[in-house]
Amino acid sequence: MDWQHGAALFDVQELCAAPALSATPARPIEASRQALNPTPSRASTAARVRRSPPGSGKAIEITDRHAAVRPDGDKAPRQARFVAIAGNIGAGKSTLTAFLASRFGIQPFYEPNDANPYLTDFYADMQRYAFHSQMYFLSAKFRAHLDLAHLLDAHPNKVYVQDRTIYEDAEIFARTLHTRGTLSARDYTTYDLMYRAIRDTLPKPDLLVYLRCSVKGLQRRIRKRGRPEEQAMDPQYLKDLQVAYEDWIDAYDLGPKLVIETEKLDYLRDILDRVQLETALDDLLRRP
Repeated sequence: MDWQHGAALFDVQELCAAPALSATPARPIEASRQALNPTPSRASTAARVRRSPPGSGKAIEITDRHAAVRPDGDKAPRQARFVAIAGNIGAGKSTLTAFLASRFGIQPFYEPNDANPYLTDFYADMQRYAFHSQMYFLSAKFRAHLDLAHLLDAHPNKVYVQDRTIYEDAEIFARTLHTRGTLSARDYTTYDLMYRAIRDTLPKPDLLVYLRCSVKGLQRRIRKRGRPEEQAMDPQYLKDLQVAYEDWIDAYDLGPKLVIETEKLDYLRDILDRVQLETALDDLLRRP
């Protein structure tokens, strides 16, 4: 997990010691989305997008194509209880997860990265261990999503944030490995059948936060945090993942999304950046 490593991009000790922007205790957050037609089509519903002012040097974009109504037709905003963080290797997912947990009192769920027994072998020999590694990640993510679903049912007043989603494992990493020829057609078909069998049984995020970073920025962060298994990573693999991530986030339509340019927004050290981020989050998530 990024925030547990001393070489992380941001200093999380500084995060935890920094004064809160509000003295109000953290409480569950609720969606504050504009009410649209309960059953809009993608063709007829224009995306609502707001960017930072030109010349501000910041980059935050909010897109919400979706209706903020309850299944029974009540137009009162729904409580947003499942926030997911997505982004390429080294983008800062776990750091933002820790930030949201600290600032908003959200229960964090971290990617089970360090537990994968195939990861070191995978980076050393992708062709041989791609299927093993991806199947482990898929099963681990499935268990995590099931645990989260049970908690959402058991604790209706709590909000949860997840570090990386099961969608990324399948629709970015496994697909990229297959496209590169690293994951054979037979192995990819087996993997994809398993993924599709479980995908629709899981709760969808109420908000997806995507962290965008250049490949050079990712490489700097990977070197800085110093995980041994990542240091031998093929640079082209990281670039291929970057292309897949951008295609995926452009097509993502499971709910509202917030895109953050992480190289331009130092929300832990810069109070103005922090306020900008919280303001952007409040457009989709509002504490009652």
